[in-house]
Amino acid sequence: MKKYRFLSLFLLLVLSLSLTPASAAVPGQEDLNLFCTKAVLLDANHGEVLYDMNSSERAAPASTTKLMTCLLVLEAVQSGQMSLNTQITAGETTYQGLTGNFSTANIKVGEVLTVEELLYCLMLPSANEAANVLAVAVDGSVEDFVSHMNRRAGELGCEGTRFANPHGMDQENHYTTAYDLSLMMQACLEHDEFITVTTTPKHNVPATNMSKERELYNTNGLVSNWTYSGYLYDKCIGGKTGTTDAAGRCLVAAARDGDEVLISVILGSGPMEVPGEEKLKQGQFRESRRLLEYGFSNFHRVTITRGDEPVDTVKVTMSRQADEVNVKPQGSITKTLPKSIDLDDIETDIRLFSKEVEAPVKAGQVMGLMTLSYEGEVYGELDLVAVTSVERSELLHKKQQFFEFFQTTGVKIAIAAAAVVLCLIALRLLVFPRRRRPVGAGRRVQSRGNYQGTRRR
Repeated sequence: MKKYRFLSLFLLLVLSLSLTPASAAVPGQEDLNLFCTKAVLLDANHGEVLYDMNSSERAAPASTTKLMTCLLVLEAVQSGQMSLNTQITAGETTYQGLTGNFSTANIKVGEVLTVEELLYCLMLPSANEAANVLAVAVDGSVEDFVSHMNRRAGELGCEGTRFANPHGMDQENHYTTAYDLSLMMQACLEHDEFITVTTTPKHNVPATNMSKERELYNTNGLVSNWTYSGYLYDKCIGGKTGTTDAAGRCLVAAARDGDEVLISVILGSGPMEVPGEEKLKQGQFRESRRLLEYGFSNFHRVTITRGDEPVDTVKVTMSRQADEVNVKPQGSITKTLPKSIDLDDIETDIRLFSKEVEAPVKAGQVMGLMTLSYEGEVYGELDLVAVTSVERSELLHKKQQFFEFFQTTGVKIAIAAAAVVLCLIALRLLVFPRRRRPVGAGRRVQSRGNYQGTRRR
Protein backbone atom coordinates (compact mmCIF):
# COMPACT_ATOMS: atom_id res chain seq x y z
CA MET A 1 0.00 0.00 0.00
CA LYS A 2 2.86 2.35 0.82
CA LYS A 3 4.37 1.64 -2.58
CA TYR A 4 1.15 2.60 -4.37
CA ARG A 5 0.75 5.68 -2.17
CA PHE A 6 4.28 6.79 -3.06
CA LEU A 7 3.58 6.21 -6.76
CA SER A 8 0.37 8.23 -6.54
CA LEU A 9 2.13 11.12 -4.83
CA PHE A 10 4.91 11.02 -7.44
CA LEU A 11 2.44 11.14 -10.33
CA LEU A 12 0.59 13.96 -8.58
CA LEU A 13 3.83 15.94 -8.28
CA VAL A 14 4.58 15.48 -12.00
CA LEU A 15 1.05 16.56 -12.90
CA SER A 16 1.26 19.58 -10.61
CA LEU A 17 4.45 20.76 -12.33
CA SER A 18 2.69 20.51 -15.70
CA LEU A 19 -0.30 22.51 -14.48
CA THR A 20 1.43 25.87 -14.00
CA PRO A 21 -1.24 28.47 -14.68
CA ALA A 22 -0.81 31.10 -17.36
CA SER A 23 -0.58 34.76 -16.53
CA ALA A 24 -3.77 36.80 -16.43
CA ALA A 25 -5.14 37.44 -19.92
CA VAL A 26 -8.28 39.43 -19.09
CA PRO A 27 -7.99 42.97 -17.63
CA GLY A 28 -8.74 42.90 -13.91
CA GLN A 29 -8.51 39.11 -13.80
CA GLU A 30 -7.12 37.55 -10.62
CA ASP A 31 -4.57 34.77 -10.66
CA LEU A 32 -6.63 31.86 -9.33
CA ASN A 33 -3.84 29.25 -9.62
CA LEU A 34 -6.29 26.79 -11.12
CA PHE A 35 -5.22 23.16 -11.07
CA CYS A 36 -5.56 22.50 -14.81
CA THR A 37 -3.83 23.25 -18.09
CA LYS A 38 -6.55 25.30 -19.78
CA ALA A 39 -9.62 27.16 -18.58
CA VAL A 40 -12.11 29.82 -19.52
CA LEU A 41 -15.05 31.56 -17.88
CA LEU A 42 -17.72 32.93 -20.20
CA ASP A 43 -20.65 35.24 -19.53
CA ALA A 44 -23.22 33.09 -21.35
CA ASN A 45 -25.78 35.88 -21.71
CA HIS A 46 -23.41 38.25 -23.48
CA GLY A 47 -20.60 36.06 -24.82
CA GLU A 48 -17.89 37.91 -22.90
CA VAL A 49 -14.78 36.14 -21.56
CA LEU A 50 -14.26 36.88 -17.86
CA TYR A 51 -11.30 34.59 -17.21
CA ASP A 52 -8.80 33.13 -19.63
CA MET A 53 -6.07 30.57 -19.12
CA ASN A 54 -4.66 29.22 -22.38
CA SER A 55 -8.22 29.05 -23.67
CA SER A 56 -7.27 29.19 -27.36
CA GLU A 57 -4.71 26.36 -27.20
CA ARG A 58 -5.63 23.00 -28.70
CA ALA A 59 -6.45 20.15 -26.36
CA ALA A 60 -7.93 16.66 -26.46
CA PRO A 61 -11.62 17.10 -25.50
CA ALA A 62 -12.44 13.56 -24.33
CA SER A 63 -16.20 13.15 -23.77
CA THR A 64 -16.86 16.88 -23.69
CA THR A 65 -17.08 16.13 -27.44
CA LYS A 66 -20.59 14.89 -26.68
CA LEU A 67 -21.74 18.48 -26.20
CA MET A 68 -21.64 18.88 -29.98
CA THR A 69 -23.22 15.47 -30.51
CA CYS A 70 -26.07 16.37 -28.16
CA LEU A 71 -26.49 19.79 -29.79
CA LEU A 72 -26.90 18.35 -33.28
CA VAL A 73 -29.48 15.84 -32.05
CA LEU A 74 -31.48 18.55 -30.28
CA GLU A 75 -31.31 20.75 -33.40
CA ALA A 76 -32.61 17.82 -35.47
CA VAL A 77 -35.51 17.53 -33.02
CA GLN A 78 -36.11 21.27 -33.16
CA SER A 79 -36.22 21.23 -36.97
CA GLY A 80 -38.77 18.40 -37.02
CA GLN A 81 -36.39 15.84 -38.52
CA MET A 82 -37.15 13.61 -35.53
CA SER A 83 -38.80 13.82 -32.11
CA LEU A 84 -37.69 12.82 -28.65
CA ASN A 85 -40.07 9.85 -28.92
CA THR A 86 -38.68 8.65 -32.25
CA GLN A 87 -37.53 5.06 -31.89
CA ILE A 88 -34.02 4.28 -33.06
CA THR A 89 -32.59 0.82 -33.70
CA ALA A 90 -28.91 0.41 -32.84
CA GLY A 91 -27.22 -0.70 -36.06
CA GLU A 92 -24.01 -2.46 -37.01
CA THR A 93 -21.98 0.76 -36.54
CA THR A 94 -22.98 1.06 -32.87
CA TYR A 95 -19.48 0.15 -31.68
CA GLN A 96 -17.58 1.56 -34.65
CA GLY A 97 -14.16 2.83 -33.57
CA LEU A 98 -14.61 1.77 -29.95
CA THR A 99 -11.90 -0.44 -28.47
CA GLY A 100 -10.35 -1.01 -25.06
CA ASN A 101 -11.94 0.55 -22.00
CA PHE A 102 -14.63 3.12 -22.63
CA SER A 103 -17.78 4.40 -20.98
CA THR A 104 -20.92 2.54 -22.03
CA ALA A 105 -24.61 2.00 -21.33
CA ASN A 106 -24.39 -1.55 -22.73
CA ILE A 107 -26.59 -0.85 -25.72
CA LYS A 108 -26.85 -3.93 -27.93
CA VAL A 109 -26.89 -4.07 -31.71
CA GLY A 110 -30.55 -4.38 -32.69
CA GLU A 111 -31.81 -2.75 -29.49
CA VAL A 112 -34.54 -0.14 -29.89
CA LEU A 113 -34.53 3.04 -27.79
CA THR A 114 -36.10 6.46 -28.18
CA VAL A 115 -34.06 9.54 -28.99
CA GLU A 116 -34.70 10.83 -25.46
CA GLU A 117 -33.42 7.64 -23.80
CA LEU A 118 -30.35 7.69 -26.03
CA LEU A 119 -29.67 11.28 -24.92
CA TYR A 120 -29.75 10.17 -21.29
CA CYS A 121 -27.34 7.35 -22.17
CA LEU A 122 -25.12 9.85 -23.98
CA MET A 123 -24.96 12.56 -21.33
CA LEU A 124 -25.24 10.81 -17.94
CA PRO A 125 -22.92 7.77 -18.03
CA SER A 126 -21.32 9.21 -21.22
CA ALA A 127 -22.04 6.11 -23.31
CA ASN A 128 -19.85 6.16 -26.39
CA GLU A 129 -22.00 3.72 -28.35
CA ALA A 130 -25.00 6.02 -27.83
CA ALA A 131 -23.05 8.73 -29.68
CA ASN A 132 -22.62 6.44 -32.69
CA VAL A 133 -26.29 5.41 -32.69
CA LEU A 134 -27.47 9.03 -32.57
CA ALA A 135 -24.95 10.05 -35.23
CA VAL A 136 -26.37 7.52 -37.70
CA ALA A 137 -29.93 8.52 -36.78
CA VAL A 138 -29.23 12.17 -37.63
CA ASP A 139 -26.99 11.92 -40.72
CA GLY A 140 -27.09 8.33 -41.94
CA SER A 141 -23.50 7.49 -41.05
CA VAL A 142 -20.92 8.28 -38.42
CA GLU A 143 -18.68 9.87 -41.06
CA ASP A 144 -21.37 12.25 -42.32
CA PHE A 145 -22.27 13.16 -38.76
CA VAL A 146 -18.62 14.03 -38.01
CA SER A 147 -18.62 16.32 -41.05
CA HIS A 148 -21.81 17.87 -39.68
CA MET A 149 -20.08 18.40 -36.33
CA ASN A 150 -17.17 20.24 -37.92
CA ARG A 151 -19.47 22.34 -40.09
CA ARG A 152 -21.59 23.35 -37.09
CA ALA A 153 -18.48 24.13 -35.03
CA GLY A 154 -17.42 26.57 -37.71
CA GLU A 155 -20.86 28.20 -37.68
CA LEU A 156 -20.57 28.71 -33.92
CA GLY A 157 -17.25 30.49 -34.34
CA CYS A 158 -15.05 27.63 -33.15
CA GLU A 159 -11.70 28.33 -34.80
CA GLY A 160 -9.58 25.76 -32.97
CA THR A 161 -11.76 22.66 -33.28
CA ARG A 162 -11.65 19.57 -35.44
CA PHE A 163 -13.69 16.46 -34.67
CA ALA A 164 -12.81 12.95 -35.85
CA ASN A 165 -15.55 11.05 -33.97
CA PRO A 166 -18.83 11.81 -32.14
CA HIS A 167 -17.86 10.37 -28.74
CA GLY A 168 -14.44 11.81 -27.79
CA MET A 169 -12.11 8.81 -27.68
CA ASP A 170 -8.52 9.94 -28.18
CA GLN A 171 -7.82 10.04 -31.91
CA GLU A 172 -5.44 11.82 -34.24
CA ASN A 173 -6.80 15.16 -35.50
CA HIS A 174 -9.50 15.21 -32.83
CA TYR A 175 -9.08 18.39 -30.81
CA THR A 176 -10.74 21.57 -29.59
CA THR A 177 -10.07 24.51 -27.24
CA ALA A 178 -11.52 25.60 -23.92
CA TYR A 179 -13.03 28.68 -25.57
CA ASP A 180 -14.62 26.66 -28.38
CA LEU A 181 -16.19 24.31 -25.83
CA SER A 182 -17.72 27.32 -24.06
CA LEU A 183 -19.35 28.32 -27.37
CA MET A 184 -20.76 24.81 -27.81
CA MET A 185 -22.10 24.88 -24.26
CA GLN A 186 -23.65 28.30 -24.90
CA ALA A 187 -25.54 26.85 -27.88
CA CYS A 188 -26.63 23.80 -25.87
CA LEU A 189 -28.15 25.99 -23.14
CA GLU A 190 -30.65 27.32 -25.67
CA HIS A 191 -32.40 23.94 -25.47
CA ASP A 192 -34.45 23.21 -22.35
CA GLU A 193 -34.10 19.46 -22.91
CA PHE A 194 -30.32 19.78 -22.56
CA ILE A 195 -30.67 21.36 -19.12
CA THR A 196 -33.24 18.76 -18.09
CA VAL A 197 -31.07 15.83 -19.12
CA THR A 198 -27.71 17.08 -17.84
CA THR A 199 -29.02 18.14 -14.41
CA THR A 200 -30.65 14.77 -13.79
CA PRO A 201 -28.62 12.87 -11.11
CA LYS A 202 -30.19 9.49 -11.90
CA HIS A 203 -32.37 8.19 -14.70
CA ASN A 204 -34.10 4.84 -15.25
CA VAL A 205 -34.21 3.62 -18.84
CA PRO A 206 -37.34 1.53 -19.38
CA ALA A 207 -36.94 -2.08 -20.48
CA THR A 208 -36.33 -2.51 -24.19
CA ASN A 209 -36.61 -5.37 -26.67
CA MET A 210 -33.15 -6.55 -25.60
CA SER A 211 -32.61 -5.27 -22.06
CA LYS A 212 -34.23 -5.00 -18.69
CA GLU A 213 -34.74 -1.61 -17.06
CA ARG A 214 -31.37 -0.03 -16.27
CA GLU A 215 -30.24 2.80 -14.04
CA LEU A 216 -28.05 5.63 -15.33
CA TYR A 217 -26.04 7.91 -13.05
CA ASN A 218 -24.67 11.34 -13.93
CA THR A 219 -20.86 11.52 -13.94
CA ASN A 220 -20.96 15.28 -13.23
CA GLY A 221 -20.11 15.67 -9.54
CA LEU A 222 -21.71 19.14 -9.47
CA VAL A 223 -25.18 17.59 -9.90
CA SER A 224 -24.75 14.01 -8.70
CA ASN A 225 -23.07 12.28 -5.74
CA TRP A 226 -23.11 8.85 -7.38
CA THR A 227 -19.68 8.78 -9.05
CA TYR A 228 -17.97 11.54 -7.03
CA SER A 229 -19.29 12.84 -3.73
CA GLY A 230 -18.77 16.16 -2.00
CA TYR A 231 -18.99 18.48 -5.04
CA LEU A 232 -22.70 19.27 -5.38
CA TYR A 233 -23.35 22.83 -6.52
CA ASP A 234 -26.94 24.05 -6.41
CA LYS A 235 -26.35 26.75 -9.03
CA CYS A 236 -25.23 24.27 -11.69
CA ILE A 237 -27.64 24.00 -14.64
CA GLY A 238 -25.83 21.34 -16.63
CA GLY A 239 -22.55 20.26 -18.08
CA LYS A 240 -20.45 17.41 -19.43
CA THR A 241 -17.47 15.54 -18.05
CA GLY A 242 -14.64 13.98 -20.03
CA THR A 243 -11.64 11.86 -19.14
CA THR A 244 -8.96 10.18 -21.28
CA ASP A 245 -5.22 9.68 -20.95
CA ALA A 246 -4.52 12.50 -23.42
CA ALA A 247 -7.16 14.91 -22.11
CA GLY A 248 -6.84 14.42 -18.36
CA ARG A 249 -9.99 15.16 -16.38
CA CYS A 250 -12.24 17.77 -17.93
CA LEU A 251 -15.54 19.46 -17.18
CA VAL A 252 -17.69 21.96 -19.03
CA ALA A 253 -20.32 23.36 -16.65
CA ALA A 254 -22.89 26.14 -16.51
CA ALA A 255 -24.39 27.85 -13.46
CA ARG A 256 -27.13 30.41 -12.89
CA ASP A 257 -27.38 33.04 -10.16
CA GLY A 258 -30.45 35.20 -10.67
CA ASP A 259 -30.28 36.48 -14.25
CA GLU A 260 -26.56 35.75 -14.56
CA VAL A 261 -25.48 32.60 -16.40
CA LEU A 262 -21.81 31.63 -16.48
CA ILE A 263 -20.01 28.84 -18.34
CA SER A 264 -16.77 27.38 -17.03
CA VAL A 265 -14.41 25.05 -18.88
CA ILE A 266 -11.67 23.12 -17.07
CA LEU A 267 -9.35 20.98 -19.21
CA GLY A 268 -6.37 18.84 -18.22
CA SER A 269 -7.05 18.57 -14.51
CA GLY A 270 -6.73 15.58 -12.18
CA PRO A 271 -6.62 14.48 -8.53
CA MET A 272 -5.25 17.27 -6.37
CA GLU A 273 -4.16 17.78 -2.79
CA VAL A 274 -5.93 20.51 -0.85
CA PRO A 275 -4.44 21.82 2.40
CA GLY A 276 -6.47 20.56 5.35
CA GLU A 277 -8.11 17.80 3.31
CA GLU A 278 -7.15 14.17 3.86
CA LYS A 279 -8.48 12.85 0.56
CA LEU A 280 -7.42 13.91 -2.89
CA LYS A 281 -9.90 16.20 -4.60
CA GLN A 282 -11.10 15.92 -8.17
CA GLY A 283 -9.70 19.05 -9.78
CA GLN A 284 -12.24 19.21 -12.60
CA PHE A 285 -15.10 19.66 -10.10
CA ARG A 286 -13.37 21.69 -7.41
CA GLU A 287 -11.83 24.14 -9.90
CA SER A 288 -15.03 24.47 -11.92
CA ARG A 289 -16.92 25.53 -8.83
CA ARG A 290 -14.13 27.90 -7.80
CA LEU A 291 -14.15 29.49 -11.24
CA LEU A 292 -17.94 29.87 -11.30
CA GLU A 293 -18.06 31.35 -7.80
CA TYR A 294 -15.24 33.69 -8.72
CA GLY A 295 -17.35 34.95 -11.60
CA PHE A 296 -20.49 35.50 -9.56
CA SER A 297 -18.60 37.20 -6.73
CA ASN A 298 -16.23 39.44 -8.66
CA PHE A 299 -18.08 40.61 -11.78
CA HIS A 300 -21.10 42.76 -12.40
CA ARG A 301 -22.93 44.22 -15.36
CA VAL A 302 -22.22 47.94 -15.68
CA THR A 303 -23.09 50.74 -18.08
CA ILE A 304 -20.17 52.89 -19.19
CA THR A 305 -20.85 56.48 -20.23
CA ARG A 306 -18.66 59.53 -20.65
CA GLY A 307 -20.96 62.32 -19.52
CA ASP A 308 -22.47 65.09 -21.60
CA GLU A 309 -19.57 67.55 -21.73
CA PRO A 310 -17.81 68.52 -25.01
CA VAL A 311 -14.53 66.68 -25.57
CA ASP A 312 -13.29 68.28 -28.82
CA THR A 313 -14.12 70.78 -31.59
CA VAL A 314 -14.43 70.63 -35.36
CA LYS A 315 -13.83 73.66 -37.61
CA VAL A 316 -16.83 74.80 -39.69
CA THR A 317 -16.69 76.65 -43.02
CA MET A 318 -19.44 78.32 -45.11
CA SER A 319 -21.04 79.92 -42.07
CA ARG A 320 -21.10 83.39 -40.50
CA GLN A 321 -22.81 81.97 -37.39
CA ALA A 322 -19.80 80.05 -36.01
CA ASP A 323 -16.42 78.88 -37.19
CA GLU A 324 -16.39 75.69 -35.08
CA VAL A 325 -18.72 73.27 -33.34
CA ASN A 326 -18.25 71.32 -30.09
CA VAL A 327 -18.59 67.54 -30.10
CA LYS A 328 -19.57 65.30 -27.20
CA PRO A 329 -19.90 61.52 -26.63
CA GLN A 330 -23.37 60.04 -27.01
CA GLY A 331 -24.77 56.71 -25.86
CA SER A 332 -23.38 54.08 -23.54
CA ILE A 333 -21.63 50.70 -23.49
CA THR A 334 -22.77 47.85 -21.26
CA LYS A 335 -20.14 45.32 -20.20
CA THR A 336 -19.56 42.61 -17.61
CA LEU A 337 -16.53 43.93 -15.71
CA PRO A 338 -14.58 43.08 -12.57
CA LYS A 339 -15.93 44.97 -9.57
CA SER A 340 -12.36 46.04 -8.85
CA ILE A 341 -12.17 48.24 -11.96
CA ASP A 342 -12.74 51.95 -11.36
CA LEU A 343 -14.75 53.25 -14.31
CA ASP A 344 -12.77 56.49 -14.15
CA ASP A 345 -9.66 54.50 -15.08
CA ILE A 346 -11.12 53.46 -18.42
CA GLU A 347 -9.11 55.11 -21.18
CA THR A 348 -10.62 57.10 -24.04
CA ASP A 349 -9.32 57.67 -27.54
CA ILE A 350 -10.93 60.35 -29.73
CA ARG A 351 -11.01 60.01 -33.51
CA LEU A 352 -12.70 62.74 -35.58
CA PHE A 353 -13.86 61.89 -39.09
CA SER A 354 -12.51 65.27 -40.23
CA LYS A 355 -10.95 68.31 -38.56
CA GLU A 356 -13.03 70.60 -40.77
CA VAL A 357 -16.57 70.34 -42.16
CA GLU A 358 -18.79 72.56 -44.28
CA ALA A 359 -22.01 74.05 -42.92
CA PRO A 360 -24.79 73.27 -42.39
CA VAL A 361 -24.19 71.10 -39.30
CA LYS A 362 -27.11 69.65 -37.36
CA ALA A 363 -27.10 69.05 -33.61
CA GLY A 364 -26.55 65.34 -33.03
CA GLN A 365 -24.70 64.85 -36.30
CA VAL A 366 -22.02 62.16 -35.89
CA MET A 367 -18.59 63.75 -36.24
CA GLY A 368 -16.32 60.98 -34.92
CA LEU A 369 -15.85 58.10 -32.50
CA MET A 370 -14.60 57.69 -28.94
CA THR A 371 -13.01 54.31 -28.17
CA LEU A 372 -13.14 53.05 -24.57
CA SER A 373 -10.51 50.58 -23.39
CA TYR A 374 -8.80 49.25 -20.28
CA GLU A 375 -5.32 47.74 -20.16
CA GLY A 376 -5.33 47.29 -23.92
CA GLU A 377 -8.75 45.64 -24.20
CA VAL A 378 -11.28 47.65 -26.22
CA TYR A 379 -14.69 47.76 -24.53
CA GLY A 380 -16.52 49.58 -27.32
CA GLU A 381 -17.08 52.87 -29.12
CA LEU A 382 -19.32 55.89 -28.56
CA ASP A 383 -20.44 58.28 -31.29
CA LEU A 384 -19.09 61.83 -31.06
CA VAL A 385 -21.91 64.17 -32.08
CA ALA A 386 -22.26 67.91 -32.69
CA VAL A 387 -23.56 69.77 -29.64
CA THR A 388 -25.30 72.56 -31.61
CA SER A 389 -26.48 73.29 -35.13
CA VAL A 390 -24.59 75.67 -37.41
CA GLU A 391 -26.49 77.31 -40.29
CA ARG A 392 -24.98 77.83 -43.72
CA SER A 393 -24.39 81.32 -45.16
CA GLU A 394 -26.08 81.36 -48.57
CA LEU A 395 -23.87 84.24 -49.75
CA LEU A 396 -20.71 82.35 -48.89
CA HIS A 397 -22.22 79.22 -50.38
CA LYS A 398 -23.02 80.90 -53.71
CA LYS A 399 -19.58 82.46 -53.80
CA GLN A 400 -18.05 79.08 -53.16
CA GLN A 401 -20.21 77.53 -55.88
CA PHE A 402 -19.10 80.22 -58.32
CA PHE A 403 -15.43 79.54 -57.67
CA GLU A 404 -15.97 75.81 -57.67
CA PHE A 405 -17.73 76.03 -61.03
CA PHE A 406 -14.63 77.50 -62.61
CA GLN A 407 -12.46 74.90 -60.90
CA THR A 408 -14.17 71.95 -62.57
CA THR A 409 -12.19 70.08 -65.19
CA GLY A 410 -14.73 70.60 -67.97
CA VAL A 411 -14.87 74.33 -67.46
CA LYS A 412 -11.08 74.54 -67.27
CA ILE A 413 -10.79 72.68 -70.57
CA ALA A 414 -13.42 74.90 -72.22
CA ILE A 415 -11.67 78.07 -71.02
CA ALA A 416 -8.32 76.79 -72.20
CA ALA A 417 -9.75 75.89 -75.60
CA ALA A 418 -11.35 79.33 -75.95
CA ALA A 419 -8.06 80.98 -75.00
CA VAL A 420 -6.23 78.95 -77.65
CA VAL A 421 -8.75 79.98 -80.32
CA LEU A 422 -8.48 83.66 -79.38
CA CYS A 423 -4.71 83.45 -79.48
CA LEU A 424 -4.77 81.93 -82.92
CA ILE A 425 -7.12 84.63 -84.19
CA ALA A 426 -4.95 87.38 -82.73
CA LEU A 427 -1.85 85.79 -84.20
CA ARG A 428 -3.48 85.61 -87.61
CA LEU A 429 -4.43 89.26 -87.48
CA LEU A 430 -1.13 90.56 -86.14
CA VAL A 431 1.49 88.41 -87.80
CA PHE A 432 -0.12 87.66 -91.12
CA PRO A 433 -2.08 90.83 -92.14
CA ARG A 434 -4.01 90.69 -95.44
CA ARG A 435 -2.10 92.43 -98.36
CA ARG A 436 -3.92 95.10 -100.44
CA ARG A 437 -3.80 94.88 -104.26
CA PRO A 438 -2.56 98.01 -106.28
CA VAL A 439 -5.11 100.15 -108.10
CA GLY A 440 -6.02 98.70 -111.44
CA ALA A 441 -4.58 95.42 -110.54
CA GLY A 442 -6.35 92.67 -112.23
CA ARG A 443 -7.70 94.80 -115.12
CA ARG A 444 -7.09 93.49 -118.61
CA VAL A 445 -4.74 95.67 -120.83
CA GLN A 446 -5.42 95.50 -124.53
CA SER A 447 -2.30 94.65 -126.52
CA ARG A 448 -1.48 96.80 -129.45
CA GLY A 449 0.42 94.09 -131.12
CA ASN A 450 2.84 95.01 -133.99
CA TYR A 451 0.66 97.61 -135.60
CA GLN A 452 2.86 99.86 -137.65
CA GLY A 453 0.36 102.08 -139.26
CA THR A 454 1.26 105.57 -140.47
CA ARG A 455 0.67 108.19 -137.89
CA ARG A 456 -1.69 110.68 -139.24
CA ARG A 457 -0.69 114.13 -139.16
